[in-house]
Amino acid sequence: MLPVKMAESLPSEFDVIVIGTGLPESIIAAACSRSGQRVLHVDSRSYYGGNWASFSFSGLLSWLKEYKENSDIVTESSTWQEQILENEEAIALSKKDKTIQHVEIFSYASQDSHEDVEEAGALQRNHTSVISANPTEAANSAGLPPEDESLLTECFEMPAEQTPSSQSAQVVNDAEVTGEKENHSEDKTSEEETNDYVPIATDTIEQPKKNRITYSQIIKEGKRFNIDLVSKLLYSRGLLIDLLIKSNVSRYAEFKNITRILAFREGRVEQVPCSRADVFNSKQLTMVEKRMLMKFLTFCMEFEEHPDEYKAYEDVTFSEYLKTQKLTPNLQYFVLHSIAMTSESTSSTIDGLQATKNFLHCLGRYGNTPFLFPLYGQGELPQCFCRMCAVFGGIYCLHHSIQCLVVDKESRKCKAVIDQFGQRIISKHFLVEDSYFSENMCSCVQYRQISRAVLITDRSVLKTDSDQQISILTIPAEEAGTFAVRVIELCSSTMTCMKGTC
Repeated sequence: MLPVKMAESLPSEFDVIVIGTGLPESIIAAACSRSGQRVLHVDSRSYYGGNWASFSFSGLLSWLKEYKENSDIVTESSTWQEQILENEEAIALSKKDKTIQHVEIFSYASQDSHEDVEEAGALQRNHTSVISANPTEAANSAGLPPEDESLLTECFEMPAEQTPSSQSAQVVNDAEVTGEKENHSEDKTSEEETNDYVPIATDTIEQPKKNRITYSQIIKEGKRFNIDLVSKLLYSRGLLIDLLIKSNVSRYAEFKNITRILAFREGRVEQVPCSRADVFNSKQLTMVEKRMLMKFLTFCMEFEEHPDEYKAYEDVTFSEYLKTQKLTPNLQYFVLHSIAMTSESTSSTIDGLQATKNFLHCLGRYGNTPFLFPLYGQGELPQCFCRMCAVFGGIYCLHHSIQCLVVDKESRKCKAVIDQFGQRIISKHFLVEDSYFSENMCSCVQYRQISRAVLITDRSVLKTDSDQQISILTIPAEEAGTFAVRVIELCSSTMTCMKGTC
C-alpha cells in the first residue's frame, strides 16, 4: 500500500475511484488494481467492510453508538463549490448511512456492575484519515468499550428504499471463533493452546436456575468472538470460493467448515442428516425413511437426466412436488428447509431440485457439510480483497468522505470527485456504494428489506457429545415471522456463538 502522510497530498488523478469498502466494491478495486489500474479506495467510515464488517462485542456497541449519535460526520470544507465549473454540476453524496435503521436492544443477562470492565486486549479507535498499513488493522480498531450500553440481543432493519440486499443480521456469541485480526499471530497461538475445551460442570440440580452469563463476562470475553453485520455462509463449490482460490486472495484468510446442520421443527431442534454417513447413522429416522431419503437425494444429483419424473410438476412449488414423492412429512421438511433451503410458497420445482443438487454437489470438498465461513468473520472477505488491491498499488483512505461527484452537463459523465478537504480528484471510472446516494437518486431502484437479529446464548441449542461443534440452525421464514433467519452456532466450554445468515 502506498504511504500517504496527509489527505491533501493525494494524487490528483486516478484511473478508478472506489467509494465504500463493502464486499462488491472491494472485489472490483482488487480486480482493477491487479490489472494495472491506478486505484483510490476511500470510505467515510473508520473501518473496512462497510456494512459487511465484523466487530468484537465492544466494537459492535461502539458501532451502534455511532449510528445513534451520528458521530462519524467530519468537518467539511465549504470551498468545494468553487471547484465546480460552468459546464459541470455536482451530485452531493449522503453524509449519513441510512441503510441500517430501527435498532433495538434487549438484554436478559445479569446486569452486574461493568463500569470498569474492558475487553481484554481492546484497542482504542484510531481516527486516521489515510491508512497506509494493513487493512485488517483498521477494520478492528472500532473496539472502544462503551460506557453506558448493555445488550444481549440486538435487532436492526435495513430499509427497502436504501439498500439492494437490505440486511438483517443474526449473530451471537462465540468462544471458538476468535479474536481480532490485529493480534492475528498471537491469537493463533492462544487458540491452539485452548482448542481442547473442558465441558462445563453441571451443578444445576441442587441450585436454582439462574443466568449463566453476565454483561461483564461478555465484555471480558469480547476478544474470543466476532459478530458479523452481514453473516453469510459460503458453498464450498460456490462462485465466491472459486474466486478466492483463482485470485489467490484465499491466502489472506482462514476458513472453518460447518460440522452439522440443525432444523427447528414443532418447537424442538433436530439434526439434519445430509451426507450418506449422516443418513445411515441417524437415530431419528427409521430404516424406511433412510431408504426414501437416499433414493430421493440420488435422484436430485442427476435430475436433469430424468425429465419425465419432474416435467409435469414444473408449474407447482417445490413443496407441492415433494408431497408427490415417497417422502414422509419429516423428510419433506428436512429437504425443503434444511437442504434445499427454499421458500415453501414461492420456490418452483426446478429451483428446489437445483438447490438440492447444489447442496449435495458441495458435500465432501472440505468437510461433512457444504458450508464454509471465514474464521474471523464475514468482514475478513472485504479486507482480503482490499489487501490485494493495496499490494498492487492501490491507495486507501478511511474516515475520508467524498462531498460530491462532478458531472459534465453535456455528456452526463462523471469526471471527478471533491473530497472533504476540497481537493478535486479526476478519474476515468467511478464506483460508489449505493448507501452514499440520497433517496432521490435511488428512487427508481427497487429494493427489498430483510430483518436481522444478533443473539447471544450461554449454551448450545442442541446438546452434543462433542465439545466442538460448528452448526447452522435453519428456521423457515414462515415460522420465523418477520425475521428470515438461519442461525449458526459454535459450541464451546464457555459460550455459544450463533450467527444469522439469509
